[in-house]
Parts: sequence; structure tokens; C-alpha cells
Amino acid sequence: MNPLVLIVLGAIVLVLVIVALSAIRVVQQYERGVIFVLGRLIGAKGPGLFLVPPFISRMMKVDLRIVTLTVPPQEVITRDNVTIRVTAVIYFYVVDPIAAVVKVVNFNQATTQIGQTTLRNVLGQSELDELLAERKKINRDLQAIIDEQTEQWGVKVTAVEIKDVELPATMQRAMAKQAEAEREKRAKVIHAQGELLASAQLAQAAEVIGSQPAALQLRYLQTLTEIAVEKNSTIIFPLPIDLIEPMIQMMRRQTTSVPVQEPLNGARLHEPTLTR
Repeated sequence: MNPLVLIVLGAIVLVLVIVALSAIRVVQQYERGVIFVLGRLIGAKGPGLFLVPPFISRMMKVDLRIVTLTVPPQEVITRDNVTIRVTAVIYFYVVDPIAAVVKVVNFNQATTQIGQTTLRNVLGQSELDELLAERKKINRDLQAIIDEQTEQWGVKVTAVEIKDVELPATMQRAMAKQAEAEREKRAKVIHAQGELLASAQLAQAAEVIGSQPAALQLRYLQTLTEIAVEKNSTIIFPLPIDLIEPMIQMMRRQTTSVPVQEPLNGARLHEPTLTR
């Protein structure tokens, strides 16, 4: 065979192999390939191995896995005029590869921009205390608003989390003072409640002891026993009147039983009279 013919056949085979290889496309399990032929959308294919028309077709791969997107720190002025820096994280994934390629130039960048603007708008309508105390509610509001905007791009936002809130130094000191005052208030309230309960118990105990004289004497002796433990001090303890009251009553009865003696010979004592 003519060597020139062999060369031509070899060249043709090589071109066919190159064409065949260029027509092969491989898409992973977590990807989809959006195919355009001569600028016209054919559809999304994958996963696996398939052929596309070579040289006149173009394929764009779209990742279907969840993307973690960090929103850069944003300067936000809250409704109560406090300037803060907020960082957030957006979790989303592509549910419609065709819409993610056809309807938006770069869905990652577009999602980042809509996340920044929505973050500033929502936090600007909230007060600082609400932002710190009701973060879950704000996260749900952010997720709903961003997802409504990205739905037309074939992007589903699963969650939005406020990652960090940076407060000014003056605001941090003011909040520290407020927290300290709040703790002192709770401590005073608890102390007052304890005093109230203690006074009620003491009043009840006093009522019980006062109604039983024997209990009062027992408490008196118990107090003497407790004081006697201290040997280095001299204590003058008043004697309860209940202990000596029987003796006082006996002395009074003896005094009233003694008769009054009259003067001798029935003489009466006259008071002296004054004469001019």
C-alpha cells in the first residue's frame, strides 16, 4: 500500500479518536451538566458518562451539594441607633441546575450580595436587645427573605445563622454595668424574701412559745446552757419573773394577813392643829 495512503488513514483515525474523546463527558454523582449546542439549551444531564456533539457544544457543571457561604462583616445601625458589626453564614444548595445557569450570571455571588443587603435591612429594623435575645427568630426571618429572592434562581436557602455580633467598647461597658446592677437587684430581692420568710417563722415560733409557759422556761434554760459554754466571759442574765412570782404572791398574802395595831387606852392620834 502506498505510504501516503497509510499516512492519510492514520490521520483520519487520529482525528476520529480525538473527536470521540472530545464528545465524552463525565459528571459526578453530586453534579449536573447543563449542555448548550450552538448556544441553544439542550438540558441537564448526569451523573455518569454520556456523549455530546463535539466542537459545537458547551457544558457547564453545577454542584448540587450544600454550599457554606460566609457573609463579610457588615456595619449595621439598629433601630435604637447602636452601630454594630455582624457576620453571618448562609447555607444553600442548587435545586434547579438549568435556572442556576440560565437566570443568573453567578449564583454564588448573587446569593452573597442578597445576603448582605437582607442582613442590613432586617437588623436595621431590630433593636439591640432583640438581636441578642431573639437570634433564632431573626435567623428564620433572614432565611425566609433570602430564600424568596433566590428561589427564582433555582437556589434553596436552608439556613441563615448570625455568626458574630461585635459591639462598640462603650456599649460593652454599659451592658456590663447593667448586668451587674441586675445581679445586685436579684440578690437584694432574694435577701428580702429570705428576711420575710425568717420573720414569719420567728413570729410563728414566738406565738407557740408564748402560749406555753413551760416552753418559755425550757427555752430560757436552753439559752443558759448555750451561754455557759463560753468560759471567758461573764454574762448577767435577767431572772424571769415567772420563777419568783409564787414567792412574791406569798409575801403579799402574809402582809395582808397581819392586823393593824391601835394605840393604847383607846387614845386616838390627832393631827396637830395650827393656831394663829
